[in-house]
Amino acid sequence: MALQFSPQADKRISQLCGRYPNTQAACLPVLHVAQDEFGYLSEEVLELVAARLAIPSSHVFGVATFYTMFHRAPVGKKVLMMCTNVSCMLTGGYDTLRKLEEKLGIKAGQTTADGEFTLIEEECLAACADGPAMICQDRYFLKMTADKVDSTLAECRKLPSSHGSNPHSDKAH
Repeated sequence: MALQFSPQADKRISQLCGRYPNTQAACLPVLHVAQDEFGYLSEEVLELVAARLAIPSSHVFGVATFYTMFHRAPVGKKVLMMCTNVSCMLTGGYDTLRKLEEKLGIKAGQTTADGEFTLIEEECLAACADGPAMICQDRYFLKMTADKVDSTLAECRKLPSSHGSNPHSDKAH
């Protein structure tokens, strides 16, 4: 069976397309829907988005590879994005990242053996005034320090997984 969007995702895509002057303009939010649906943006998912929007796959690929928030490979159930840009770096972002790596037993860019977390070193999370900043799912954790890692990871473990809602999503992995 060919990869397809769930009826819920397809309905959401139709709603999104109605908000924009053309389907190309809806590409970015539709990629978010696709990532939520399938967990990451494989070649097959990018082709599905291009077909659904009736736009060139090269455009969809360009958008998906430009933004760091889009995952091109499988990720854990929860993605931790730790900022190490200048403001966060100056306030301990790298110390916090190292502590996350130590606690999770992985390096930035890797996924834990149990598939629970993927840790990503992020360039900027737009929370410079409250850095170091980290995002897990849709939740911001501000003024992160190495001392807060244990309690923050405990909170993150309680958050629901935000992707893979399509019953056919295992085919995308």
